This record gives sequence, structure tokens and C-alpha cells, in this order.
Amino acid sequence: MVNTKASTLDELHMAVLAWADERGLIEERNAPKQMLKVIEELGELSGAMAKQREDEVVDAIGDVLVTVLILAAQLGLSATECLGVAYNEIAQRTGKTVDGVFIKDEGL
Repeated sequence: MVNTKASTLDELHMAVLAWADERGLIEERNAPKQMLKVIEELGELSGAMAKQREDEVVDAIGDVLVTVLILAAQLGLSATECLGVAYNEIAQRTGKTVDGVFIKDEGL
């Protein structure tokens, strides 16, 4: 039974993976189709942002996170490790924000 009262990121992560496992999704052969779900959810997020519909943006960000967590599990990867690798890559990055976009310094 999936925990519907999860509140921390770790609890929610485990609940998502349990939900996906109960439905037979956590298999590497499903990863290409899961990647399409990630792209679909990103499209929904883009549409919600374009329409400035905050409730839909919140839902879409959650859906993007769910699909990425499942994809990582299908590929046998730890989402926490993936996030750690990405963070460690950007942690010391320098640059500036121009028109809402961070432009990293090219020397790094």
C-alpha cells in the first residue's frame, strides 16, 4: 500500500517508487517509454506556464518529478546520486543571470 501521507522528499520518493513497482513499471525495458512520459510532462509544464495557471504548474512540476524518479529507477540509478552529481557540478560555478537565464563563466 502506497503511503498517501508522505511529507518529506525521501518519503515521497519512496512512495513514488512503491507505486511504480506495484504497477510493474520498474523495469529497464520500460525506460524508453518512460522517457517519452518525461517529455510529455515537460510539455504540460510548458503549457501551464505559458497560460500562467499556477495550479497546473504545481501539478506539472510534480508530474515531471514523478516521471524522472521512475526513469532513474528503471535505469538502476539513484535519483539522489544523480542530483548529487549535478549539484556538485554546479556548486562552484560562477557566472551571471541575464534576462532570467544563468550564463556560466566559460573558464570553468
